[in-house]
Amino acid sequence: MPLRRPDPVVAPPLPGLDKRQLLVGEFILEYMLRRSPRNSIGFMIDDDGLRVTAPKRCTIDDIENAIRAKRNWIMTKLDERRQRRAARLEKPPVEWIDGARLPYLGGEITLRLYAAARNRTEFDPATQELRMGLVPGATELLVRERVKNWYMQQAEGLFEQRLDLYAPRVGVQYASFSLSSAGTRWGSCTVGRVIRLNWKLLQYSLPLIDYVVAHELAHILEMNHSPRFWAHVERVYPRYEEAKQLLRRRSQELPVLWT
Repeated sequence: MPLRRPDPVVAPPLPGLDKRQLLVGEFILEYMLRRSPRNSIGFMIDDDGLRVTAPKRCTIDDIENAIRAKRNWIMTKLDERRQRRAARLEKPPVEWIDGARLPYLGGEITLRLYAAARNRTEFDPATQELRMGLVPGATELLVRERVKNWYMQQAEGLFEQRLDLYAPRVGVQYASFSLSSAGTRWGSCTVGRVIRLNWKLLQYSLPLIDYVVAHELAHILEMNHSPRFWAHVERVYPRYEEAKQLLRRRSQELPVLWT
């Protein structure tokens, strides 16, 4: 079935972030600053660069001195992220056509498109086919978004199941969880014990999903990546270091389905 390609969509700017610059050695480092009730300065590297979360009481001098102190870590992580992003951009785009192969739970499923009087989506576990009925005039964007919605529905049920399995093992209770659509960040945990997990994890095998689940639950005990934090992860997921490396490697190998 022929499909029309959609016009590009421009993402809106992120709210609540103050864009700033800092001279670090010979480089001008751009970063996004967000104020929060947290008690310490936090750093995160994503596809948009460096994000800094700081307490409202911190002065800009305090924040920029903290950035300088973390200079080597920040520059290393930014370089690694640029390399991963370049590798992803080199991959050929997925064509949303009948017979397309999509990564799912560490394996692959086949997308089957057919003409139908109404839009419908169903998955056949026996054939590992995601069958999608399309009304006349369906666009490639529509197919991509419907596949995305199906992945998100599957992710919601699976992630809740894995959280409920691992929370007692870690020895914590989470307040709630929701799905995220972050570019490359797999999960997060707030001081209020709210877990967010990236629905794109559904492309990876269950052991890798479990690693991320255990990782975020352990943050309820330690809101950092200290040795004590990793000890909590290791207690319930002994091979966490192997999973962490495999997740990074697989993220570079898989086709980019959604940006």
